[in-house]
Amino acid sequence: MPVLFITGGSRGLGAATARLAGGLGYDVAVNYKSDKQAAESVVGAVRGTGRKAISVRGDMADPRDVKRAFSEVDDNLGRLTHFVYSSGITGPVKRVDQLDDVTVQDVMAINVLGAFYCAREAVLRMSTKHGGSGGAIVLLSSMAATLGGGGEYVCYAASKGAIDSMTVGLAREVAAEGIRVNAVAPGLIDTEIQPPGRVERVGPSVPIGRAGQADEVAEAILFLLSDAARYIAGAILRVSGGR
Repeated sequence: MPVLFITGGSRGLGAATARLAGGLGYDVAVNYKSDKQAAESVVGAVRGTGRKAISVRGDMADPRDVKRAFSEVDDNLGRLTHFVYSSGITGPVKRVDQLDDVTVQDVMAINVLGAFYCAREAVLRMSTKHGGSGGAIVLLSSMAATLGGGGEYVCYAASKGAIDSMTVGLAREVAAEGIRVNAVAPGLIDTEIQPPGRVERVGPSVPIGRAGQADEVAEAILFLLSDAARYIAGAILRVSGGR
């Protein structure tokens, strides 16, 4: 059976992906940092589809937590076959010259370093070089990496630019070991990560005419995880309504 681990799976895009994954036959591990109740709600939804599911606490910016979290997945669900890195923060809406050191460090730690720590653990489990049977990884990028986030989220945009580079490089590194690595780059999506009023303000300017919904991104993630995408590696799929 496919085993999927989703970081940041207790909310937003990660939670939507977990719920849909259960219905598609995945056993799912849902990572959370602090909101256990939200994670357990997602776990309950997955179990309601007849699949196995567990919640796994851990700060993905901490490599010790990352190792422990992956070990919990091993112990409870079996060998990992699919992985989604959905942990991420934007930081406050500020210009670069207004950012403090802690904000910059926090954004880079969870958005970039965490993705590397987790990808390392996922590859160690999936790669045929390490005794695995292959698998698929999807990283969460953002249209901010292309648009730059000027006046709002340059730090966040830069962190997602790193994810874009990582996606291409890692895909080429492990493709021959049975692992496909791709990314999804959401645009304006109506989740709790958005500051109050931003969806209403920016939504009408999206070419499609509205903000996206979490399920619309989750469907793209699950496509890239699936065998339907078996010849896709190193791709960055925009889910942005044309923005």
